[in-house]
Amino acid sequence: MRRAYLRRVQRTRDILSSGPASAHRAGPTPEPPPPLTSRERFLRACRCAPLDRPPVWLMRQAGRALPEYRELRQRYSFLELVQTPALAAEVTLQPIRRFGFDAAIIFSDILVIPEALGQPYAFREGGGIQMAWTLEYAHHVDRLDGRAVTDRLQYVAEALRVTRAALGDATALLGFAGSPWTLANFMLEGGSAPTFAKATALFRENPRLYGRLAEKLALAVTDYLRLQLDAGADALQLFDTLGGLATPEDFHEVSGRWLGDIATELRDRAPLIVFAKGVHQWPALAQLCAQVLGVDATVPLRAVADQLPAHLAVQGNLDPALLRAEPDAVRQATLAILNSMRDRPGHIFNLGHGVPPDARLDCLAALAEAVRTHRNPSPCAA
Repeated sequence: MRRAYLRRVQRTRDILSSGPASAHRAGPTPEPPPPLTSRERFLRACRCAPLDRPPVWLMRQAGRALPEYRELRQRYSFLELVQTPALAAEVTLQPIRRFGFDAAIIFSDILVIPEALGQPYAFREGGGIQMAWTLEYAHHVDRLDGRAVTDRLQYVAEALRVTRAALGDATALLGFAGSPWTLANFMLEGGSAPTFAKATALFRENPRLYGRLAEKLALAVTDYLRLQLDAGADALQLFDTLGGLATPEDFHEVSGRWLGDIATELRDRAPLIVFAKGVHQWPALAQLCAQVLGVDATVPLRAVADQLPAHLAVQGNLDPALLRAEPDAVRQATLAILNSMRDRPGHIFNLGHGVPPDARLDCLAALAEAVRTHRNPSPCAA
């Protein structure tokens, strides 16, 4: 009996002692997954996948705030930079080199669409935009020709291809366009205006004519965004910068329905970000078939995210004015937004609007560093 008992004890000890060795002999310990590239991080955020930190990029990150851009502007006009693919790619890459943002957005302008339709734009000497002619009558709408939009905008496609080659797979690349409503405002005013009122007036006085104009613009924007995807863009942003000019009652008819049409056409191609500045109708915006909603700086980002479905990502929303302040103020405000969103997957860090031309470089660097070094409580599990 005692010998049998001792044999059982020894067998148990053998099993216990051989377990780890057997496991070790079964194969090497799995290697930890490689760190995410910026491109992977951005695209996972668009899908609301859990991440250790959100990706970061900034609207108007390429442009007047950077000394290397200002040096180029001494030699080339704005339109030359936009319309020369190598130069547009260079401007696009400048903030990536300087700050290491997770996404680049192609350097261009929303008004390339009216120009491609037959209404060119230029810059006034005193500042602002001047269209070559003002859209006023029904025959002006008829005059807009959408058949050659993609042919006329091949310079943007080439700039995207050059930028994609330079970025490789490391960094996400965004294309963009203006919304039909925002474009219509510029076209009907003949350029920049102290107050944009003519688009609202046209919609109320002749809604059918406004609808014809908006439909032409929506078709042109859709074709243009497809062109950008074909040229290498990973994701797209629709800028409805003047969306807040529409009353809540009018917004769907003047802008929301056209944003929805564009988003529906592109929904199976790539993530789409809709940024409707000043529009806070979150349930309505959530129905647009976009994957990400941009949020301006006038509302708390987490309060917005809590009103949206869990599968819908949000982008934002630091106040751009802080970039004129001190780096520590930028750092603290950035961390406050990050901490408010730390347990909500699907956050892309950005501003509530574009980088101001007099933004401080040390403030931009502080923002980028604060996001890069932040860590959510749960590691990336996507």
